[in-house]
Amino acid sequence: MTAIRLYNTRSRSKEGFTPFDPLDVRLYVCGPTVYDRAHLGNARPVVVFDTLFRLLRHVYGDGHVRYVRNFTDADDKINATALARHEAGAEGTLEELIHQRTEETIGWYHADMDALGALRPTQEPRATEYIGEMIAMIQGLIDKGHAYEVSGHVLFDVRSYPDYGRLSGRSVDDMIAGARVEVAPYKHDAMDFVLWKPSDASLPGWESPWGRGRPGWHIECSAMSFELLGASFDIHGGGIDLQFPHHENEIAQSCCAHPGSDFARVWMHNEMLLVEGKKMSKSLGNFFTVRELLEQGVPGEVIRYVMLMTHYRKPMDWTEKKRDEAEAMLRKIAQFLAMDPMQKPWMDRQGAHPPKEFVDALANDLNTSLALTLLSKYLKDQNEGALTAALKLLGFDPASLRERFSGFIATSATNEFVSGSHTMTFCEGHGVDANHVSELRARLSALRDQAMATKDFASVDALKAALIEAGVEVRMSKAGVELVPGPGFDAAKLGALR
Repeated sequence: MTAIRLYNTRSRSKEGFTPFDPLDVRLYVCGPTVYDRAHLGNARPVVVFDTLFRLLRHVYGDGHVRYVRNFTDADDKINATALARHEAGAEGTLEELIHQRTEETIGWYHADMDALGALRPTQEPRATEYIGEMIAMIQGLIDKGHAYEVSGHVLFDVRSYPDYGRLSGRSVDDMIAGARVEVAPYKHDAMDFVLWKPSDASLPGWESPWGRGRPGWHIECSAMSFELLGASFDIHGGGIDLQFPHHENEIAQSCCAHPGSDFARVWMHNEMLLVEGKKMSKSLGNFFTVRELLEQGVPGEVIRYVMLMTHYRKPMDWTEKKRDEAEAMLRKIAQFLAMDPMQKPWMDRQGAHPPKEFVDALANDLNTSLALTLLSKYLKDQNEGALTAALKLLGFDPASLRERFSGFIATSATNEFVSGSHTMTFCEGHGVDANHVSELRARLSALRDQAMATKDFASVDALKAALIEAGVEVRMSKAGVELVPGPGFDAAKLGALR
């Protein structure tokens, strides 16, 4: 069996991964708060832990891995959005509007993450489905002396848990000095955090021993992970921004609620995302959602590839250059896969499984940058078996890549229009007129022949520039003129060229 090594945030070291039960490997990842579209930063943990999920399934078997990622559908931001709709005259009660908003947002999230090639987790619990379990856990913490109730609030007593701060490596006093915490008169200690808070008539709420209210954010994941994965499970993941206070608080309340449990054995955190070297921010004008990128014509496979170019524990910088590099590489892969088998001098069609070196790269703390390097090697070697198996393990569907990226090839040598292994109907179905491309190629070829005689290349350069503007790569050699779709290919712009 492949030996997996993962960096454990808690120990600050890379460790050999040994699950509690190899027949039931359990992974929990903090999911989105469903009040709006997922932005690009939200997508990074999805791609990171989808890759881990695929690796675990490959090593332990599809039926022996459980992946839980929650939806936080009880949150003040959701309430505020629903309240704004209600005040604007939307029909329905506030509770109904909240439900409509979360259903709508979950649908958006699924569609966007599906476009990135992410598998759906084994289970996707919603916080509002586990209110009873949260109340029971909170009552248990009160009974054990780890929480207290005051003025309708229930707070966790951080001083009651000596290991508080172990994950982030700071003492409670250091945290008080450096963190932004709510200092309320009812708190015993500034670091104590809310497990339950009261709701007035304008807010959704549930009946509890402490009055009508709603849960704090941190208790949600503790209750859901316990109910679905048990008191101890293998891996807990999320963005580095959740390390403190969310994950620190999860550990404290879970270990106090279930003494003697490990809660999560391994803690994994992905680093943050930048855009062109800067933090993504609406004020900087570099904030965008996954849906906005998709609607701008950036394929989900390109977004996924760019994210895999950087190791998950390093900040990832989304740049136009990386986007173009990713799309160019996927086109090369797709065009190779679409080639007639007789044109491939050698390939291994027996590769039902990815090569050991490829699996080992991912098993070494998800070294996806090395995995992509190996993809390039298999492409260069024309090892189709290794290439397709590796692509699948990384979350790319070879058939979809062929369909989306192989595009058109119009060559002067044969005067034929080809789209990989597809026919002209495929090309037209993607908004490309086969005859028009052939005419453009023939025109460029004729202009080049004329320019060779007159030494005036102005017309050649003009048409070539227009093709490049449409995202077409123009390749001219002694053998003739070749047109292939490049990064940013725009069928509408190409169709407008006359």
